[in-house]
Amino acid sequence: MSDLINYVSCGLLWLSLLAKAPDLVRRWRDPFLLAISSVLAFASLCFLFGAPRTVGFINEVSGIPNLAAPLTYAAITAYGAASLVLVVSWRGGPGATRAVRRWVIGYWAVLACIAALFVLGDASVERRTDFDTYYATTPYIAEMIVLYLVGHFTAVAVTAYRSLTWARQLNGALRAGLVTMGVGTVVGAGYSASKLVAVIARWCGRDWSVLGTTLSPACAGLGAVLTVVGTVIPLVGPFLATRARCWRAYARLGPLEQELTGLLRSEYLSVPRPFWPSPTRRLTWRQSTIYNGLRYLERYFDQGLYRQTYADRLRATGDRHQAEAAAWATAITAATRTVSDRGPGLAVADDAAPLPERPDLPALLRIADALAESHGERALAMC
Repeated sequence: MSDLINYVSCGLLWLSLLAKAPDLVRRWRDPFLLAISSVLAFASLCFLFGAPRTVGFINEVSGIPNLAAPLTYAAITAYGAASLVLVVSWRGGPGATRAVRRWVIGYWAVLACIAALFVLGDASVERRTDFDTYYATTPYIAEMIVLYLVGHFTAVAVTAYRSLTWARQLNGALRAGLVTMGVGTVVGAGYSASKLVAVIARWCGRDWSVLGTTLSPACAGLGAVLTVVGTVIPLVGPFLATRARCWRAYARLGPLEQELTGLLRSEYLSVPRPFWPSPTRRLTWRQSTIYNGLRYLERYFDQGLYRQTYADRLRATGDRHQAEAAAWATAITAATRTVSDRGPGLAVADDAAPLPERPDLPALLRIADALAESHGERALAMC
């Protein structure tokens, strides 16, 4: 991948980490929050250290040829381990804490071995893109390469298995997140698998370095993106679903508010529209405006018409909620016509009485649907 793609991806991950920072400060002992923050942090380091320009900068500033290699390998290994720990912590269970501790200790040992093998080996010729295949036969360096590739492949393979197996038992945003994460780790496994093939080919005297310089970076980048997206979906999914439900409810209440529009304007009953277009605020505004109109219509509300419509629709459908919505819709339409025809305050309905119990939001939605249906039938009848 180009330097630009690496740096943009790294920057986006840092923004995600910055967004999680307040939660991390407040709940720094939460294992799940620590795991997801670790995934984001190590994924960003993978993109940062994977950029050839960064590799050259680290080697030049440190004065150690190829120092960027073990740093990159450590970031990749830690990222794979963090993904595995995230899934284990996510699922929880009686043995989760012990399993997390074992994986963390094991991968700390892998990171220590990577550092020790690099110190023991001789990598004096700088290689920015084909370090793995170039040093595949160098003592200690070859062992370091194989160690980090096997460690990464093990972590992502176990993560993929656990994610996809657990996802089969779930639904909704959590399942979508686990499937995305599982697919991401499967793709990410292509990074270490392709590099291992290239290294083995080097041992056999063949030059397949193109696998390590083209295929593996593509697998690493796409796998990291999918894995991070998979971790985010369950966090933002419920939030987005709630906002979507509010917008749908706001839109469904439109016919009911439209039925009351003339009354609301003439009697100045509309609640000021919220400035910020939040779906929750818009829904609350429309619902409050409708309640104002219903309270005003109480003196024109024909209880006899309401009861008759309710009884007729209940006999026809057997659905109490549908009958109630149809009765409300019919009585509201009649009351608004009475206000419009006779003028507000000049007359009351023949069977006026206090309104039935104020409908809650689900009932308002059914009333609005009944009004929309009656308006549609009326429009068809006029055609």
